[in-house]
Amino acid sequence: MTRPAMESDLLREPQRTRQNTALLLIDFQRDFCDAGGYADELFGSQWAREVVPPARLLLDAARSSGLCIVHTREGYSSDLSDCSLQRRIRSHRGGAGIGALGPLGRFLIRGERGHGFVPDLMPRASEIVIDKASYGAFVRTPLEACLRQRGIEHLYFSGVTADVCVHTTLREATDRGFFCHYVRDAISTFDSQLRAACERMVGVEGGVWGRLIDTAQAIRDFECLSGATSP
Repeated sequence: MTRPAMESDLLREPQRTRQNTALLLIDFQRDFCDAGGYADELFGSQWAREVVPPARLLLDAARSSGLCIVHTREGYSSDLSDCSLQRRIRSHRGGAGIGALGPLGRFLIRGERGHGFVPDLMPRASEIVIDKASYGAFVRTPLEACLRQRGIEHLYFSGVTADVCVHTTLREATDRGFFCHYVRDAISTFDSQLRAACERMVGVEGGVWGRLIDTAQAIRDFECLSGATSP
């Protein structure tokens, strides 16, 4: 007689393929990564610039593998009508009010120089750009519909900041049933202890927020993908 199927035999993640895997690049904007931007006003921006090179390696590898690529961008209308009072108060209290004038224009306002992507991670015309007036990229955006239409099941994460926009989007994705891969050396925040805590939270409880990997492993994953299934 054949051995009855064990629960562990039945509960398996879908194999990664070129068709069902996407790379998410979260908020690689001048306001977070460049001198004179929103983040720089609060606590400097060197920490963000340090993860741009590994993010570029991921982007190049994803493009070479023909993956779905998504760039997100946080920003608000010039009259701040889509920026909640709570968020405006919080940002002013933190020391860089959303909409205040800085060297790159008004902080986090759509159309200002600081709202734009850093040059090394500019989207191509074929790639998805999600503009969001929120921390998470799924709230009041077409992101989920875009991913579902393409049959995406696996999401690789890179971006800033680890503790706010990246983790919020990671948790939203997990709640929607996506399999998440957190690329730890391509994700950062201004405080090293917060960054480490964000990484630790991913893998607990059997990977409650996904799989913790580094850029080298992610690139190996991409290189192993076929048009049908991954090994």
